[in-house]
Amino acid sequence: MYLGRVIGRVWATIKNSSMQGQRMLLVQPLTPELENTGRRLVCMDCTGAGAGEIVYWVRGKEASFPFLPAEPCADTTIVGIVDTIHLKRPAPKHNNRKAKAKS
Repeated sequence: MYLGRVIGRVWATIKNSSMQGQRMLLVQPLTPELENTGRRLVCMDCTGAGAGEIVYWVRGKEASFPFLPAEPCADTTIVGIVDTIHLKRPAPKHNNRKAKAKS
């Protein structure tokens, strides 16, 4: 799964019949620190995500699984809306050298 931010919506008047009635959203991929990474992409949506929300998305064959028993021709699908993110940061390294006493 990958992180992304919903930045828009896509309308298509002509599309594959298996995609009829499915929402398609424009997503900006993000790093765990919520910085933009990679190119924007179009994802089908099974969650009801809205503009500005942080989401999880998947790619490949798994992208059609949320819509079973139908199998739309989806390459990327939003599968979750992120409520919070907790990052574990490494502790800063301190200089533990002891001052040497002068003789």
